[in-house]
Amino acid sequence: MRTGFDAKRAFYNFSGLGNYSRNIISLLNRFYPDDDQVLYTPGTGEVRPGFPPPGACVKIPQGFLANTFKSYWRSVGLTKQLENDGIEIYHGLSNELPAGIQHQKVASVVTVHDLIFIRFPELYHRIDRNIYRKKITHALKSASRIVAISEQTKRDIIEYTGTPATKINVVYQSCNPSFIPESSPHIREAVKLKYDLPDTYLLYVGTIEKRKNLLTIVRALHQGRISLPLVVIGRETGYASLVHDYIAKYQVPGILFLKNVPNTDLPPIYQQAMLFIYPSSFEGFGIPVLEALNSGVPVIAGKGSCLEETGGPHSVYVDPLDTDNMAHEIKRLSGDEPLRRKMVEKGKQFAVQFSEENTTRTLHELYESLL
Repeated sequence: MRTGFDAKRAFYNFSGLGNYSRNIISLLNRFYPDDDQVLYTPGTGEVRPGFPPPGACVKIPQGFLANTFKSYWRSVGLTKQLENDGIEIYHGLSNELPAGIQHQKVASVVTVHDLIFIRFPELYHRIDRNIYRKKITHALKSASRIVAISEQTKRDIIEYTGTPATKINVVYQSCNPSFIPESSPHIREAVKLKYDLPDTYLLYVGTIEKRKNLLTIVRALHQGRISLPLVVIGRETGYASLVHDYIAKYQVPGILFLKNVPNTDLPPIYQQAMLFIYPSSFEGFGIPVLEALNSGVPVIAGKGSCLEETGGPHSVYVDPLDTDNMAHEIKRLSGDEPLRRKMVEKGKQFAVQFSEENTTRTLHELYESLL
């Protein structure tokens, strides 16, 4: 099978869609080495270790016009090139496909991560919403098949766009397997000293933005008079100022913000946490929750989106804006070690279904069905 990929995010984005794109390409390369992979990108950006994978062919714009108008090449000019390159399956990994692909002899797949810009339009600038809607409308109509990264995303695609359910396949994500094995005591201690981590702490990992509700955790700790420290890892947006202002106003102790944490340090940080808390109002999948389950950490997550799919029946779910309920659950779980042990055991068992092998096989079977 000769597969082409929209690899722009894989080369230029260092989190989120970039991680997803790199993981999909690398896993397919590992489990199905006989397939030919062609990665289409406007450029190669910053080199990342291990990417692109061995044998993958990287194609960038060729010629004066394509190099001058790279965005046009990616969204329009690429269409004819795919057929000329003998591509059988083309996968748009981030909500979009090149114009006119439905008229070529190339089967196309598009991954839709979420429709948050439609569900919560107030979180986006109008011009961005219009661009996103235009791209995704074209992709949904043009694609041979649509990949939704959760049942929640599938329901949203059907509800907000009227796309037939029969055109949509749910293919879950996996997380980096480095979270699964227990870090050695030496590595744990080294990471603890490096970041001056407390002996016992709660953990939040994710962008510090309004939708993810870090302020709910901070308020719960303050108003519930909970003395457990909270370690926060994530890129800050304007919303972060609300969190910092609240901490300063009420002199909330024990909130530790870590910046520029490399991926290699994340597993031992997760694994030393008492609880992982992720009160997001809405997600497409929620990779940090899966990272926590694989790390052996009990999870408190926001209810009402896909996080129940990711966290499974033995995690705890709260209204993302309910400070009292959040405080109650933190107190309940932190004071019940047998319950936490059970949540860890059942969480690890649940996370197995999202293994790299299982999710990659599901996607490859979808490719094969289009041939």
